[in-house]
Amino acid sequence: MPYFVVQLYISTIMTRIKSLCGLTADEIFKEIESSGYKYSHAVAIANGIYKKRVSDIFHIPNIPEKLKEKLSEISYPGIYKPETSERSIDGSIKYLFRNDGGLRYETVYLPDKKRNTVCVSTQSGCRMGCPFCVTGRYGFHGNLPAGEIINQIISIPEAARVDHVVFMGMGEPMDNLDSTLEACHIITAEWGLAISSRNVTVSTVGITPGIEKFLKTSDCNIALSLFSPFREERLKMIPAENKYPASEIIELLKNFPVKKKRRISIAYVMIHSVNDTDEHLEGLKDLLRESKIRVNLLPYHPGGESNNISSPDERMHFFKHNLVISGIPASVRKSRGDDISAACGLLTSGLEQIL
Repeated sequence: MPYFVVQLYISTIMTRIKSLCGLTADEIFKEIESSGYKYSHAVAIANGIYKKRVSDIFHIPNIPEKLKEKLSEISYPGIYKPETSERSIDGSIKYLFRNDGGLRYETVYLPDKKRNTVCVSTQSGCRMGCPFCVTGRYGFHGNLPAGEIINQIISIPEAARVDHVVFMGMGEPMDNLDSTLEACHIITAEWGLAISSRNVTVSTVGITPGIEKFLKTSDCNIALSLFSPFREERLKMIPAENKYPASEIIELLKNFPVKKKRRISIAYVMIHSVNDTDEHLEGLKDLLRESKIRVNLLPYHPGGESNNISSPDERMHFFKHNLVISGIPASVRKSRGDDISAACGLLTSGLEQIL
Protein backbone atom coordinates (compact mmCIF):
# COMPACT_ATOMS: atom_id res chain seq x y z
CA MET A 1 0.00 0.00 0.00
CA PRO A 2 1.48 3.42 -0.98
CA TYR A 3 2.75 5.55 1.93
CA PHE A 4 0.32 8.42 1.33
CA VAL A 5 -2.61 5.98 1.41
CA VAL A 6 -1.42 4.59 4.74
CA GLN A 7 -1.09 8.12 6.15
CA LEU A 8 -4.56 9.03 4.91
CA TYR A 9 -5.97 5.89 6.54
CA ILE A 10 -4.26 6.68 9.85
CA SER A 11 -5.48 10.29 9.69
CA THR A 12 -9.04 9.11 9.01
CA ILE A 13 -8.94 6.69 11.94
CA MET A 14 -7.55 9.34 14.30
CA THR A 15 -10.31 11.81 13.40
CA ARG A 16 -12.84 9.16 14.46
CA ILE A 17 -11.21 8.68 17.84
CA LYS A 18 -12.53 11.08 20.48
CA SER A 19 -11.74 11.72 24.09
CA LEU A 20 -14.84 11.09 26.20
CA CYS A 21 -13.47 13.48 28.80
CA GLY A 22 -14.55 16.86 27.48
CA LEU A 23 -17.81 15.69 25.86
CA THR A 24 -21.24 16.59 27.16
CA ALA A 25 -23.96 13.98 27.65
CA ASP A 26 -25.64 15.33 24.49
CA GLU A 27 -22.43 14.94 22.48
CA ILE A 28 -21.95 11.39 23.73
CA PHE A 29 -25.55 10.59 22.80
CA LYS A 30 -24.92 11.76 19.23
CA GLU A 31 -22.11 9.23 18.97
CA ILE A 32 -24.24 6.28 20.09
CA GLU A 33 -27.81 7.20 19.07
CA SER A 34 -27.57 5.69 15.56
CA SER A 35 -26.72 2.32 17.11
CA GLY A 36 -30.01 2.30 19.02
CA TYR A 37 -28.76 3.34 22.43
CA LYS A 38 -30.70 5.67 24.73
CA TYR A 39 -29.90 9.04 26.26
CA SER A 40 -29.74 7.30 29.64
CA HIS A 41 -26.76 5.35 28.31
CA ALA A 42 -25.01 8.62 27.44
CA VAL A 43 -25.64 9.88 30.96
CA ALA A 44 -24.23 6.65 32.39
CA ILE A 45 -21.09 7.09 30.28
CA ALA A 46 -20.73 10.70 31.41
CA ASN A 47 -21.18 9.63 35.02
CA GLY A 48 -18.54 6.96 34.55
CA ILE A 49 -16.00 9.48 33.26
CA TYR A 50 -16.75 12.49 35.47
CA LYS A 51 -18.03 10.99 38.71
CA LYS A 52 -16.41 7.55 38.75
CA ARG A 53 -13.27 8.82 36.94
CA VAL A 54 -12.98 5.56 35.00
CA SER A 55 -9.86 5.35 32.87
CA ASP A 56 -10.86 2.13 31.08
CA ILE A 57 -13.96 2.10 28.89
CA PHE A 58 -14.68 -1.54 29.78
CA HIS A 59 -14.97 -0.54 33.43
CA ILE A 60 -17.76 2.01 32.88
CA PRO A 61 -20.73 0.74 34.93
CA ASN A 62 -24.39 0.50 33.93
CA ILE A 63 -23.96 0.20 30.15
CA PRO A 64 -24.15 -2.90 27.90
CA GLU A 65 -20.98 -4.75 26.89
CA LYS A 66 -21.68 -4.14 23.21
CA LEU A 67 -21.81 -0.42 23.87
CA LYS A 68 -18.44 -0.65 25.60
CA GLU A 69 -17.06 -2.37 22.52
CA LYS A 70 -18.47 0.35 20.26
CA LEU A 71 -17.05 3.09 22.47
CA SER A 72 -13.63 1.47 22.43
CA GLU A 73 -13.66 1.66 18.62
CA ILE A 74 -14.54 5.35 18.40
CA SER A 75 -13.23 6.87 21.62
CA TYR A 76 -10.94 6.70 24.63
CA PRO A 77 -11.56 7.90 28.21
CA GLY A 78 -9.14 10.86 28.01
CA ILE A 79 -8.13 10.67 31.67
CA TYR A 80 -4.41 10.77 32.35
CA LYS A 81 -2.33 11.36 35.45
CA PRO A 82 0.01 14.28 36.13
CA GLU A 83 3.72 13.73 35.50
CA THR A 84 4.97 15.07 38.81
CA SER A 85 3.74 16.68 42.02
CA GLU A 86 5.20 18.95 44.68
CA ARG A 87 3.79 19.54 48.17
CA SER A 88 3.87 22.86 50.04
CA ILE A 89 4.39 23.20 53.76
CA ASP A 90 0.81 24.54 53.93
CA GLY A 91 -0.59 21.34 52.37
CA SER A 92 -1.11 22.70 48.85
CA ILE A 93 0.00 20.40 46.04
CA LYS A 94 1.21 21.51 42.60
CA TYR A 95 0.84 19.07 39.73
CA LEU A 96 2.64 19.16 36.39
CA PHE A 97 0.76 17.80 33.36
CA ARG A 98 1.90 17.13 29.82
CA ASN A 99 -0.58 16.32 27.05
CA ASP A 100 -0.08 14.24 23.91
CA GLY A 101 0.97 17.35 22.01
CA GLY A 102 3.80 17.99 24.45
CA LEU A 103 2.21 21.03 26.11
CA ARG A 104 3.14 21.41 29.77
CA TYR A 105 0.87 23.10 32.29
CA GLU A 106 0.36 23.19 36.04
CA THR A 107 -2.54 22.68 38.43
CA VAL A 108 -2.79 23.35 42.16
CA TYR A 109 -4.85 21.51 44.77
CA LEU A 110 -5.71 23.73 47.75
CA PRO A 111 -7.13 21.87 50.75
CA ASP A 112 -8.79 23.83 53.55
CA LYS A 113 -11.05 23.15 56.52
CA LYS A 114 -14.22 24.29 54.76
CA ARG A 115 -13.39 23.63 51.11
CA ASN A 116 -11.12 21.74 48.76
CA THR A 117 -10.23 23.73 45.67
CA VAL A 118 -8.51 22.93 42.41
CA CYS A 119 -6.88 25.80 40.53
CA VAL A 120 -6.89 24.84 36.83
CA SER A 121 -5.01 26.13 33.80
CA THR A 122 -6.72 26.92 30.49
CA GLN A 123 -3.52 27.36 28.46
CA SER A 124 0.10 26.30 28.47
CA GLY A 125 1.65 29.65 29.27
CA CYS A 126 -0.16 32.89 28.49
CA ARG A 127 -0.03 35.59 25.81
CA MET A 128 -1.36 38.50 27.87
CA GLY A 129 2.21 39.65 28.63
CA CYS A 130 1.70 41.03 32.15
CA PRO A 131 5.26 41.72 33.39
CA PHE A 132 4.54 41.05 37.08
CA CYS A 133 3.35 37.51 36.28
CA VAL A 134 5.86 34.67 35.84
CA THR A 135 3.38 32.77 33.65
CA GLY A 136 3.23 35.73 31.27
CA ARG A 137 6.99 35.79 30.94
CA TYR A 138 6.93 32.07 30.10
CA GLY A 139 5.06 32.95 26.90
CA PHE A 140 2.19 31.27 25.11
CA HIS A 141 2.51 27.64 24.01
CA GLY A 142 -1.08 26.59 23.27
CA ASN A 143 -4.73 26.36 24.31
CA LEU A 144 -6.11 23.43 26.29
CA PRO A 145 -9.37 21.79 25.16
CA ALA A 146 -12.17 21.35 27.67
CA GLY A 147 -11.26 17.72 28.32
CA GLU A 148 -7.74 18.63 29.41
CA ILE A 149 -9.11 21.32 31.72
CA ILE A 150 -11.50 18.80 33.29
CA ASN A 151 -8.77 16.16 33.50
CA GLN A 152 -6.85 18.45 35.87
CA ILE A 153 -9.70 18.01 38.35
CA ILE A 154 -10.63 14.36 37.99
CA SER A 155 -7.19 12.78 37.54
CA ILE A 156 -5.51 13.93 40.75
CA PRO A 157 -5.55 11.68 43.85
CA GLU A 158 -7.75 14.15 45.77
CA ALA A 159 -10.43 14.33 43.06
CA ALA A 160 -13.20 12.87 45.20
CA ARG A 161 -12.82 15.69 47.75
CA VAL A 162 -12.93 18.62 45.31
CA ASP A 163 -15.90 20.95 45.83
CA HIS A 164 -14.54 24.26 44.44
CA VAL A 165 -12.82 25.08 41.15
CA VAL A 166 -11.02 28.30 40.20
CA PHE A 167 -9.75 29.13 36.73
CA MET A 168 -6.72 30.99 38.03
CA GLY A 169 -3.87 28.81 36.81
CA MET A 170 -1.82 29.28 33.66
CA GLY A 171 -3.43 31.20 30.82
CA GLU A 172 -6.21 33.70 30.23
CA PRO A 173 -9.60 31.92 30.23
CA MET A 174 -11.23 34.55 27.99
CA ASP A 175 -8.49 33.92 25.43
CA ASN A 176 -9.66 30.29 25.27
CA LEU A 177 -13.31 31.05 25.84
CA ASP A 178 -15.04 28.13 24.10
CA SER A 179 -13.02 25.56 26.06
CA THR A 180 -13.57 27.54 29.28
CA LEU A 181 -17.34 27.62 28.78
CA GLU A 182 -17.44 23.91 27.87
CA ALA A 183 -15.43 23.05 30.97
CA CYS A 184 -17.69 25.18 33.20
CA HIS A 185 -20.72 23.39 31.74
CA ILE A 186 -19.25 19.95 32.49
CA ILE A 187 -18.16 21.00 36.00
CA THR A 188 -21.64 22.21 36.94
CA ALA A 189 -23.85 19.72 35.04
CA GLU A 190 -25.65 17.06 37.04
CA TRP A 191 -24.31 14.35 34.70
CA GLY A 192 -20.84 15.93 35.05
CA LEU A 193 -18.97 16.87 38.21
CA ALA A 194 -22.17 18.38 39.71
CA ILE A 195 -20.30 21.20 41.47
CA SER A 196 -22.48 24.26 42.14
CA SER A 197 -21.81 27.24 39.86
CA ARG A 198 -21.50 29.28 43.08
CA ASN A 199 -18.32 27.30 43.76
CA VAL A 200 -16.69 27.94 40.38
CA THR A 201 -14.79 31.17 39.68
CA VAL A 202 -13.17 32.24 36.41
CA SER A 203 -10.45 34.90 36.59
CA THR A 204 -9.62 37.29 33.74
CA VAL A 205 -7.38 40.30 33.04
CA GLY A 206 -10.28 41.66 31.00
CA ILE A 207 -11.28 40.83 27.42
CA THR A 208 -14.62 42.58 27.02
CA PRO A 209 -16.28 40.43 24.31
CA GLY A 210 -15.31 37.28 26.22
CA ILE A 211 -16.65 38.65 29.50
CA GLU A 212 -19.95 39.63 27.85
CA LYS A 213 -20.40 36.14 26.39
CA PHE A 214 -19.35 34.49 29.66
CA LEU A 215 -21.86 36.52 31.69
CA LYS A 216 -24.68 35.61 29.29
CA THR A 217 -23.73 31.94 28.86
CA SER A 218 -22.50 30.75 32.25
CA ASP A 219 -23.76 31.15 35.83
CA CYS A 220 -20.25 30.75 37.30
CA ASN A 221 -18.50 33.53 39.20
CA ILE A 222 -16.10 35.93 37.52
CA ALA A 223 -13.11 37.84 38.91
CA LEU A 224 -11.38 40.74 37.15
CA SER A 225 -7.66 41.26 37.83
CA LEU A 226 -7.36 45.01 38.26
CA PHE A 227 -3.85 45.92 39.54
CA SER A 228 -4.63 49.66 39.65
CA PRO A 229 -7.73 51.86 39.48
CA PHE A 230 -5.78 54.26 37.24
CA ARG A 231 -5.67 53.55 33.51
CA GLU A 232 -2.11 54.79 32.93
CA GLU A 233 -0.71 52.55 35.68
CA ARG A 234 -2.75 49.52 34.71
CA LEU A 235 -1.68 49.88 31.09
CA LYS A 236 1.97 49.42 32.09
CA MET A 237 1.25 46.15 33.88
CA ILE A 238 -1.74 44.71 32.00
CA PRO A 239 -1.42 45.25 28.21
CA ALA A 240 -5.06 44.21 27.64
CA GLU A 241 -6.00 47.57 29.19
CA ASN A 242 -5.04 49.24 25.90
CA LYS A 243 -7.88 47.58 23.98
CA TYR A 244 -10.24 46.77 26.84
CA PRO A 245 -10.21 49.50 29.54
CA ALA A 246 -11.01 48.20 33.03
CA SER A 247 -13.32 51.15 33.70
CA GLU A 248 -15.58 50.04 30.84
CA ILE A 249 -15.49 46.41 31.98
CA ILE A 250 -16.42 47.42 35.53
CA GLU A 251 -19.37 49.42 34.20
CA LEU A 252 -20.45 46.30 32.33
CA LEU A 253 -20.14 44.24 35.52
CA LYS A 254 -22.03 46.84 37.54
CA ASN A 255 -24.96 46.96 35.14
CA PHE A 256 -25.24 43.29 34.23
CA PRO A 257 -28.26 41.67 35.94
CA VAL A 258 -26.63 39.27 38.40
CA LYS A 259 -28.43 36.09 39.40
CA LYS A 260 -28.82 35.39 43.09
CA LYS A 261 -25.62 34.23 44.79
CA ARG A 262 -23.47 34.74 41.68
CA ARG A 263 -20.29 36.52 42.75
CA ILE A 264 -18.57 39.22 40.69
CA SER A 265 -15.28 40.35 42.16
CA ILE A 266 -12.08 42.30 41.69
CA ALA A 267 -8.71 40.65 42.32
CA TYR A 268 -6.32 43.33 43.56
CA VAL A 269 -2.70 42.22 43.99
CA MET A 270 -1.07 44.64 46.43
CA ILE A 271 2.52 45.77 45.84
CA HIS A 272 4.30 47.88 48.44
CA SER A 273 4.54 51.57 47.43
CA VAL A 274 3.31 50.76 43.92
CA ASN A 275 -0.47 50.37 44.14
CA ASP A 276 -1.20 50.51 47.89
CA THR A 277 -1.18 54.26 48.52
CA ASP A 278 -4.06 56.32 49.91
CA GLU A 279 -4.58 57.63 46.38
CA HIS A 280 -5.09 54.08 45.12
CA LEU A 281 -7.54 53.39 47.93
CA GLU A 282 -9.62 56.42 46.99
CA GLY A 283 -9.42 55.41 43.34
CA LEU A 284 -10.83 51.98 44.18
CA LYS A 285 -13.66 53.55 46.14
CA ASP A 286 -14.56 55.86 43.26
CA LEU A 287 -14.43 53.03 40.73
CA LEU A 288 -16.59 50.60 42.73
CA ARG A 289 -18.93 52.87 44.65
CA GLU A 290 -22.61 51.88 44.53
CA SER A 291 -21.85 48.42 43.17
CA LYS A 292 -22.04 44.95 44.66
CA ILE A 293 -18.63 44.01 43.29
CA ARG A 294 -16.39 42.44 45.92
CA VAL A 295 -12.68 43.25 46.26
CA ASN A 296 -10.27 40.42 47.06
CA LEU A 297 -6.95 41.84 48.24
CA LEU A 298 -4.07 39.49 47.49
CA PRO A 299 -0.38 39.54 48.47
CA TYR A 300 2.12 40.00 45.66
CA HIS A 301 4.52 37.16 44.92
CA PRO A 302 7.74 38.46 43.37
CA GLY A 303 9.30 36.38 40.65
CA GLY A 304 12.36 36.68 38.45
CA GLU A 305 14.29 39.93 38.65
CA SER A 306 11.56 42.06 40.20
CA ASN A 307 12.57 44.22 43.17
CA ASN A 308 8.97 44.74 44.23
CA ILE A 309 7.63 43.26 47.45
CA SER A 310 4.15 42.64 48.76
CA SER A 311 2.31 45.21 50.83
CA PRO A 312 2.53 44.52 54.59
CA ASP A 313 -0.40 42.72 56.20
CA GLU A 314 -1.32 45.87 58.13
CA ARG A 315 -1.64 47.85 54.90
CA MET A 316 -3.79 45.18 53.28
CA HIS A 317 -6.12 45.12 56.28
CA PHE A 318 -6.21 48.93 56.25
CA PHE A 319 -7.45 48.79 52.64
CA LYS A 320 -10.03 46.16 53.55
CA HIS A 321 -11.35 48.15 56.51
CA ASN A 322 -11.71 51.36 54.54
CA LEU A 323 -13.38 49.65 51.60
CA VAL A 324 -15.88 47.89 53.88
CA ILE A 325 -16.86 51.05 55.78
CA SER A 326 -17.36 52.70 52.38
CA GLY A 327 -19.93 50.06 51.51
CA ILE A 328 -17.67 47.95 49.27
CA PRO A 329 -17.38 44.25 50.24
CA ALA A 330 -13.73 43.30 50.67
CA SER A 331 -11.53 40.53 52.02
CA VAL A 332 -7.83 39.76 52.41
CA ARG A 333 -6.82 36.46 50.84
CA LYS A 334 -3.93 34.55 52.34
CA SER A 335 -1.11 33.22 50.20
CA ARG A 336 -0.94 29.49 49.49
CA GLY A 337 1.87 27.43 48.01
CA ASP A 338 4.40 30.20 47.48
CA ASP A 339 7.25 27.95 48.71
CA ILE A 340 6.70 25.65 45.71
CA SER A 341 5.93 28.45 43.20
CA ALA A 342 2.25 27.52 43.23
CA ALA A 343 0.85 30.89 44.35
CA CYS A 344 -0.87 33.40 42.07
CA GLY A 345 1.40 34.59 39.28
CA LEU A 346 4.14 32.04 39.96
CA LEU A 347 3.02 29.03 37.92
CA THR A 348 5.61 27.88 35.33
CA SER A 349 8.53 28.87 37.55
CA GLY A 350 9.64 25.24 37.41
CA LEU A 351 8.93 24.90 33.70
CA GLU A 352 11.28 27.75 32.83
CA GLN A 353 14.10 25.50 33.98
CA ILE A 354 12.84 22.52 31.96
CA LEU A 355 12.52 24.27 28.58
